[in-house]
Amino acid sequence: MVNLTIDNINVSVPEGTTIMDAAKMADIPIPKLCYLKDINEIAACRVCVVELEGMERLVTSCNNVVKEGMVIHTNSPKVRTARRQTVQLILSQHDCKCATCVRSGNCTLQSLANDLNIIEIPFKQRLEEFPWDKEFPLIRDSQKCIKCMRCIQVCDKIQDLHIWDVTSTGSRTTINVTGNHKISEVSCSLCGQCITHCPVGALRERDDTEKVWDAIADDKKVVVAQVAPAVRAAWGEALGLSREEATVGKIMDALKKMGIDYVFDTSFTADLTIMEEGNEFLQRFTKGELNLRPMFTSCCPGWVRFLKSQYPHLVPQLSTAKSPQQMFGAVMKTYFAEKLGVSPEKIYTVSVMPCVAKKGEKEMELFYQEYAGHDIDAVITTRELTKMIKSAHISPDTLADIDGDRPMQDGTGAGVIFGATGGVMEAALRTAYYLLKGENPPEDAFKAVRSTGFNQNQGIQEANFQIDNVTVRTAAVSGLGNARALLDRINKGEVHYDFVEVMACPGGCVGGGGQPIHDGRELAYERGQKLYSLDKNAKRRFSHENQDVQKMYEEYFVKPNSPKSHMLLHTEHKLEGF
Repeated sequence: MVNLTIDNINVSVPEGTTIMDAAKMADIPIPKLCYLKDINEIAACRVCVVELEGMERLVTSCNNVVKEGMVIHTNSPKVRTARRQTVQLILSQHDCKCATCVRSGNCTLQSLANDLNIIEIPFKQRLEEFPWDKEFPLIRDSQKCIKCMRCIQVCDKIQDLHIWDVTSTGSRTTINVTGNHKISEVSCSLCGQCITHCPVGALRERDDTEKVWDAIADDKKVVVAQVAPAVRAAWGEALGLSREEATVGKIMDALKKMGIDYVFDTSFTADLTIMEEGNEFLQRFTKGELNLRPMFTSCCPGWVRFLKSQYPHLVPQLSTAKSPQQMFGAVMKTYFAEKLGVSPEKIYTVSVMPCVAKKGEKEMELFYQEYAGHDIDAVITTRELTKMIKSAHISPDTLADIDGDRPMQDGTGAGVIFGATGGVMEAALRTAYYLLKGENPPEDAFKAVRSTGFNQNQGIQEANFQIDNVTVRTAAVSGLGNARALLDRINKGEVHYDFVEVMACPGGCVGGGGQPIHDGRELAYERGQKLYSLDKNAKRRFSHENQDVQKMYEEYFVKPNSPKSHMLLHTEHKLEGF
């Protein structure tokens, strides 16, 4: 152990501990901008400097380790003066129009400037001008970029896509798309992890809330909304609600209060997805089509974009089942439109998703036949949902638990766990067991596919399951860097699976790029545990027991993988336009 003094507090920490971590152990916070533990520890911002007694020069605390007998001051006059000047310099190259910034009130730079009592900037302001396609789902505002390098490191080290890079030199040094390409020209998966790890508002999703407000105001439109499973695990964080208080029923109430005509839980179409994807898996498995390579899930559009750009030869292994989001749109503009007796053109479908890639997915040609334009008309993230709630002046205290609308009200625990890594796999296996044996498995028979912690085991959970004399080899992986490592092993023949679930974001949709941002904190695992708790307490835990799904098959689709199901609920994965 190493003994030292930090702000007059005696501290004893393991050898090799950084000054920042040592201070944290003593409950002494040191401000930071660029730092992300184990990802970005490059001391680029110089905000985390501290004073060491006996040393003239201030040192960065994020990448300097403690030494025996150190006496450290984290907030001395010298430190405050240096820190204040550093932040003022950063602000001189930053668009400080906080009132119109999506991160206002949740911006690390803004908080730091307030803490340092920076009211005026003594330096000449110089803002970077760089054009950007504002129709692309991911938006970069170069005037807000502070060159902290977080986006680069997250994309390189976590997602292994290398979309961002440092360009130019000297005072012109900046961050841009690798090779100075347009963002639409590179293989961005739209996972949004660069957004959630940016400390300021330099990266954000395309705002689609005004499109939704316009649709609500149009009395010729019937506006229907779906709420993804992962949203319920996080939406309350921005509104001061606990996970227990922030129920999906209250989201339904909020959407109704905004003026949405019909509200539904996406866990319904998650159950529908399992019926289609589970049956598809069994057909391909029993025919021997998966002897060499597994079937991959197709629910995550970030993963689908990644596979098409990085491993195009594996695209035929994707399930043809649409994602729950797209199935919802297809059902709304056919089955539900017929129930209402209105034309599909009048149905306006809104998705509330934890994901930025869903904005891209809704614009893809993921269907065989046109019905009323695209299946989904607008996608808003969890962050956009809370923004709309605030914009409508809806107090969370006034929200009540209400049910979704008929005829797609029923949902199961299996549909809810779609939002956590391993959830799609577990839900599919529960139903596959039933289809094989004609009886339900023990409710937690397949929990071995669940993650044991945020990004544990390189984000991979492997498990083999024996059903009578049949062995099903599975893997569930989250994070695209982890997925790449697994795919490389599959390609080399080092591992063999029958069924593989992939989610682009570490931890799954609960850690999606559209979820509430808590700088420096990863909450995917905790949010996932909330979904598993909801599953455990659900009235029904098997997708095939969803009564409204059963009724839909009886009235409309006949059976899973029927010609009509294939026409509406499945797609042909094409390499172009991903």
